[in-house]
Amino acid sequence: MKKIIYLLVIAAAATGFKPAYAQKKAYEMTVDGVKVIVQPSGNDIVEIQTVIKGGVQNYPANKAGIEAMAMNALNECGTLKHDKNSFKNQLDKISAAVYGMATKNYSVIKVNCIKSDLPVAWPLYVEAITVPKFDFNEFERIKQDQINNLKSQDSDPDYAIDQYADKVAFTGRDYAKNPNGTPETVKALTAEETKKYYQSILTRSRMLIVVVADLERSDIEAKVKGLLSSIKQGSPFEFKKSFFRAYKNTFSAENRELATNYVEGVTSGPAPGTPDFDAFNVAMRIFANKHFLDVRTNNGLSYAPQAWFSVGSTSVAKFSVSTTQPDKYIAVFDKLVDKIKKDGFNDADVADMKVTYLTGFYYKNETNTAQAGSIVANEVLHNNWKRSLTLADDVKRLTTTQVSDAFRKYIGNIIWVYQGDTKKVNPLLYTNGTLNKADNPVSN
Repeated sequence: MKKIIYLLVIAAAATGFKPAYAQKKAYEMTVDGVKVIVQPSGNDIVEIQTVIKGGVQNYPANKAGIEAMAMNALNECGTLKHDKNSFKNQLDKISAAVYGMATKNYSVIKVNCIKSDLPVAWPLYVEAITVPKFDFNEFERIKQDQINNLKSQDSDPDYAIDQYADKVAFTGRDYAKNPNGTPETVKALTAEETKKYYQSILTRSRMLIVVVADLERSDIEAKVKGLLSSIKQGSPFEFKKSFFRAYKNTFSAENRELATNYVEGVTSGPAPGTPDFDAFNVAMRIFANKHFLDVRTNNGLSYAPQAWFSVGSTSVAKFSVSTTQPDKYIAVFDKLVDKIKKDGFNDADVADMKVTYLTGFYYKNETNTAQAGSIVANEVLHNNWKRSLTLADDVKRLTTTQVSDAFRKYIGNIIWVYQGDTKKVNPLLYTNGTLNKADNPVSN
């Protein structure tokens, strides 16, 4: 059965038929100054996501983690009407979920339940958003959990190299901040300070609400009005996007005692909502496959080399590898990039990746939660929630020339970082490589 479904999704991506979730027309409305986007789901599941825009733009570096802690506290510290156990017990009785999470670009507070249980879940969801308690003892508990998690993550080399890459590449920018914070910044937070911070960002001017459910429009409007009744409008808010450019190849290293060595590179990528975005997205997916083939299969330099397009208010391309031979890796990498810049991608590569990309997109968006997440990301980052419904047509129109040109345009100088045995790497190979011979043509 799973194979049949998978083949049907491939056919949908290739021929233009939309999955069932996209057949009922989505719509938007404004309720008391807040945009509400509704996607009828065709099932009995209700997924509602309330978004607070800004992410790492909302706080200084020395307060990194404060928004993540606030989101966690909404579910873990109880409300003014229910303590933590009472709040969770009521949700458990109906197998519903209410929780918040913070990212670099926005925070999301979600409720997921069966439609018939919404009368029980909705008041609890409203409580979590509007009257969270930030209980001192519970806050200290989740703060220690967060510190422990951060320390554990730093011991994961894949996580550590990515955080190091962000820190180096985005020095002086908001994107250098880890939304989960550091052990030092989180330790300094108090329940009262975090509560005041949450209240400062909980404004209608920062909010977006996405509903994926089969609910009457009048019911949605009434519920949202009730939710917003105690939330202030706040000052006008603008979600800022910035372009990243590496003006020269650079190399930074940290000596770490690891079983192998870790390398990551960061370079430019088009901002969401710009003409090159879809073409570059496809280009990076093709490159990821070629990178994997060259680095692992053809040269045996790494078990799991990666390349991806990291999308956000500052979008970048990234390349990552764990290897015992870092100098051989950069030689293989440079040769591959040079070849693609010279020859471009071929028609078969582009045609195959367009189908693969769309198949994956539809397959991942089968659930109400995933559909809501797609709408949120497209609205916040692209200023166009309808992109989640038109993506198939947009991608199918891409030409091989557009995809190849997008790769040539943005893949230029690279910020390289390294963790491992520093005696095994020659920094000059990363800073004086072939990519340094031509300027990146992208302008700020």
